[in-house]
Amino acid sequence: MSNRQGIVPVREATIVRACEDIEFPKMALVKQEWKTNSIEGDEIMTHVISSVESLPLETLQSGAKIAIGVGSRGIANLPAIVEGVVHAFQERGFEPFIFPAMGSHGGATSVGQQHKLEALGVTESTVGCHIESTMETVEVGRTPERDIPVVFDKIAAAADAIVPINRIKPHTDFQGKVESGLSKMLVIGMGKQRGAKIAHQWSVDWSLRDMLPEISKMLIDSLPVIGGIALVENQYHDTMIIEGVPADNFLQREAELLVQAYEVMPKIPFDELDLLIVDRMGKDISGSGMDTNVIGRLVYGFDEPEPEYPEIKRIYLRNLTSVSQGNASGVGSADIIHQRVLERMDSSKTLINTITASSLAGARVPAAVESDRAAVTACLSTVGLIDSKDVRVVRITDTMHVEKMLVSEGLLNDVATASNLTQLGGLAPFEFDTNGDFKRDTPDKS
Repeated sequence: MSNRQGIVPVREATIVRACEDIEFPKMALVKQEWKTNSIEGDEIMTHVISSVESLPLETLQSGAKIAIGVGSRGIANLPAIVEGVVHAFQERGFEPFIFPAMGSHGGATSVGQQHKLEALGVTESTVGCHIESTMETVEVGRTPERDIPVVFDKIAAAADAIVPINRIKPHTDFQGKVESGLSKMLVIGMGKQRGAKIAHQWSVDWSLRDMLPEISKMLIDSLPVIGGIALVENQYHDTMIIEGVPADNFLQREAELLVQAYEVMPKIPFDELDLLIVDRMGKDISGSGMDTNVIGRLVYGFDEPEPEYPEIKRIYLRNLTSVSQGNASGVGSADIIHQRVLERMDSSKTLINTITASSLAGARVPAAVESDRAAVTACLSTVGLIDSKDVRVVRITDTMHVEKMLVSEGLLNDVATASNLTQLGGLAPFEFDTNGDFKRDTPDKS
């Protein structure tokens, strides 16, 4: 049966005929633990208020219109944080509004971007202010050496103050002093589809590591950017830092927070795998669908080196998150996918996103199969002659959630010698339902 992409998934019987008898490994649930801090409950609002108060509010007149930029990532506590920022500005006599700061996401339409915010729980009713969404931009200036146009959200540019809210984290396509965070949101997210397209086109020859600092400084000098709300999350995807960063300290402080983000970035605790099973990918998980720092693969080129570890022979992807709303950009990182991914994939949104990123490889679609059993059979039959007791297989929920994972028998010696890994249950065989799909729930719910 074909799906809405017009692609017919490969039947399980076809794969079984093509492969020799495959003995599946037994798997055990393993928990990864870290020592870290988090901001929870009522403390979130306290930290949010403090972050807003650290911005230069004295430069604003009563009733000033504050444009608060919110992106498309699945950030922990995002609705509560945005609501807190809105409330803090309102309490001080200002008029805040939200605008989507997400480049070409949401199909590069104003309605689509507002729907992306709604999918993340950010609506006018939940945060207590208007949402102004447009894809129109204004040209702020041009870079001095390359004469590149610098564009910005038209509605936000007309506000009295601009404040991005974003998570500081390692980027999936490049490394630099600043990566994914406030500066990137200013340049690409708030540049809308046009700005994101310009930035990614030029990044082929002028790396984002050099572009982002220069253009973000231009924007800060030319627009009423008073500062940003920087967030850092720990290994458990919990909020660890909420900090107001004044505009005059953007680049320096963001670079310092990025160092902390690298230190607490969750990873798969094995350097070499034969097969990684990923239950879901999505734009709310990572800009590349599956975080390249976790899977060790770059789907977007730009002549950037891939991470040295982990080395993974095969990656099988099982689903696409609903919050992605069909955007499967980065799906080509997988070697094989379940037909569910195709059913949820919107080719138009995916292609627009990859065109904007100047990397069509992000829209490449791997071979699709009709069942989990078919996918695992195909993957294990192509990693070499390895006994089922020795093959190194891991199943994770997604690249953001790696606290709990299912690992094969061949990895249990590594688990036993690792101080932060604990085996939670005994070995059990793969169990499949009548459709050939896994019976066992996704690892983070086990």
